[in-house]
Amino acid sequence: MAIQLRKNTVLSDDNKKTFKAIVVLNEMINGDHQFSSNAYGDDAVLQPLFTELIANGYIISSGSVYKVSSKGRGVFETFMKRYTEYLKVYDVFSFVDLESGEFAFSSYFDFDTDDDWFNFTDNERFDDLRIAVAMFKNVNPAEIVFMSFVNENRFDTSVSGWQNDLMGANAWAEIEEICNTAIKPDEVGKDAMVDMINQGSELMIKLMEEEQKQNNENNNGGGGTTTTTIVEEETIEYYQPYYDPYYISPIWLVPLFLW
Repeated sequence: MAIQLRKNTVLSDDNKKTFKAIVVLNEMINGDHQFSSNAYGDDAVLQPLFTELIANGYIISSGSVYKVSSKGRGVFETFMKRYTEYLKVYDVFSFVDLESGEFAFSSYFDFDTDDDWFNFTDNERFDDLRIAVAMFKNVNPAEIVFMSFVNENRFDTSVSGWQNDLMGANAWAEIEEICNTAIKPDEVGKDAMVDMINQGSELMIKLMEEEQKQNNENNNGGGGTTTTTIVEEETIEYYQPYYDPYYISPIWLVPLFLW
């Protein structure tokens, strides 16, 4: 049975801790900020999260600063694999005309600028089916919305006071609201969902093939085989199981953190 988020559903404390931890681990691994084990200033509000991360072995205290443990890096790598799949598998369902069956992404390479693309997709005829697809595949839709927030840089750690925003309630309330008001699989219908996912998966592969073609032309002047080509071909092969509308990669089936 697909996950059903209804109007009165709220994110669990573990969901929120997981999403907060991903933001903090990303800053520790990829950012410039060093978090002192003697938390002060804006970082002080993160201390309860650090306490739990240490207790569960995801970070360690090294001298006067926190460091990500190998266990924490493993969790973050798993999240990044999921995030990569989100960008490939789910984004294609962002703009779908349910009446005509048109996917906006089928025209993606027709536009020369981001502004042209945004103008095209900013049309009320397009619906966002990412939540419906996630629920159909038994993936937690809240994680899909969280990933869309990450992609939009909604958790901008370069902004003063980001720690308070992260530990506050607004972002999580917004994720709940998006999940609860999104189109659900039962509103589309099982047969229509299967058809839409089939179309979206075929389009995803075509987009990857076109991206590979353009990359090869840019890198090689249209000829030869490079390392980039090999990587792209392996990537396309990796996503081919998604031709099955019920397929979900095993990396989505385990919890990221065990709190």
